[in-house]
Amino acid sequence: MSAPEPVNPTHGLIIPDLSGAVPTSAEARAKRRIAVLEEELETMRQERGTKQRKMTYYVAQGRAVRRMVVLYTGLEDLVAENNRRYEEGLVDNMVEGIPDSEQDHLQRGYLVLTQSLLWLHSKLAELDTEDSEDISKEELMQARGDDTSTLKDLITTWVNEDFRPSPLIRSDDKQLHGFIHDICGKLLCPAEWDWSNDCMKAGIRERTSDYIVSENSWPLFVYENYTFNDSDLEKGLFMSKLLVKAFKAIFTLPSSAREVDGDGDGADILENNRHAQRSLNDQVKVKTCVASIINMRKVTPRSIAYVVCQVRFALSSVSSWHTVDGDFDYEGFWNNIIDFFEDVPGPVTQRRVAKLLEWWTRKIFGASHRQDLTLEVISRMSVTALAEQRKALEDAAFDSE
Repeated sequence: MSAPEPVNPTHGLIIPDLSGAVPTSAEARAKRRIAVLEEELETMRQERGTKQRKMTYYVAQGRAVRRMVVLYTGLEDLVAENNRRYEEGLVDNMVEGIPDSEQDHLQRGYLVLTQSLLWLHSKLAELDTEDSEDISKEELMQARGDDTSTLKDLITTWVNEDFRPSPLIRSDDKQLHGFIHDICGKLLCPAEWDWSNDCMKAGIRERTSDYIVSENSWPLFVYENYTFNDSDLEKGLFMSKLLVKAFKAIFTLPSSAREVDGDGDGADILENNRHAQRSLNDQVKVKTCVASIINMRKVTPRSIAYVVCQVRFALSSVSSWHTVDGDFDYEGFWNNIIDFFEDVPGPVTQRRVAKLLEWWTRKIFGASHRQDLTLEVISRMSVTALAEQRKALEDAAFDSE
């Protein structure tokens, strides 16, 4: 029996050329290229989706700028003023100076902005110019427009319910609002004038030089019960039912504005909203209120100023936003409101302002103080104290053994 022939290890293989590459089929190479391209495409989709989600978050938060910080000024102006002060060594000007100039209003606005949106100061450097413009311009205008649209029908309904005017105010015809309508005129009338006086009413409607309606007067609608005490001008200021309802409609959903007599339920709305978002899947959309988006737990001076300007616009006969309405300057009015809260002459006035803001917070968010439950406060409460006692007992028993 003859011996078996030796096996050639290269039998059936194609010997590679001098490059050392083993030939493969064109189809296999094409499949591998397609797989690599698909993987790269999926990575690009994920990165784009992540960026889009981040921008959606920033834009949604950025829309709070108009409601919480400034009425007309753009985000870029606030940033520019802060940068100017930093570069020129004027950071301490806020403490030393009198906040009566445009620059001081801008800087105070920037400080409020970074306190309202804690991520903003660090993220501004990371956002490119186009993204910053998305936050600072179009979205800010849209936020104000959305709130104007929300209040358009609501203000009309509330005024009709409270005053029963004849004829009723129509939300679809702004030309019949303003001083033309008797009730709108009464609410818009400078508080120091008597709207029931026919001579004054005629002078206001005819815009005579004796009755100039400007931002330098507080309109009657900002006062509690729409009454004015000329010997105590601060009494009831910014405490009207109409303002509270409008604030709730903008910040804690229109449905929350139905009841304003007692403490507000804004804190419960925010907490329930947070739980709903956690429990529902991504396919179910939960209506999120502005206060929840920006984690607002207390009413601020600038949010009040924003609501006052929105209500003033809703009562007026003007159909689109302009800085000046006749002799009335909205930006000047905004600044007057801000100065009332922020530019106080001393500690007595400061305490009254703090009391007013506390009243507002209770009206909107109720008596909840969960935001004040710091770790230090919790450490002094009985649950923590009991846990410490139980641990101490265990340690003592261990040491005695």
